[in-house]
Amino acid sequence: MFNKVLEFKNDRELYMAYMPFLKQGGLFVKTQEQHELGDKFNLEVFLPGSLEAAIIEGSVCWITPHGAQNGTEAGVGISFNKDETNLRSQIESALGRLLNSKEPTYTM
Repeated sequence: MFNKVLEFKNDRELYMAYMPFLKQGGLFVKTQEQHELGDKFNLEVFLPGSLEAAIIEGSVCWITPHGAQNGTEAGVGISFNKDETNLRSQIESALGRLLNSKEPTYTM
């Protein structure tokens, strides 16, 4: 099990990391560390303007290796397994109109 703290300073950072195409939602984690599909993570997520973290369990479902095409950031996508804090809803509420943006993210 890996532990990671993610602190998003603004909505744009959150938009770049959010993975809405996953059934339960997910977040991209920038890292140079090597991970395998299925690796388990505990994420401590601070949304923009939040003083309290949401804790969520997830699994690696996406890998962008170091040196990927187009200079894309290296890291892993973590799909939410247990969303007891309703993090997906909180993220989508925070992002609002940005969810419909055509601007590329770290994963799509």
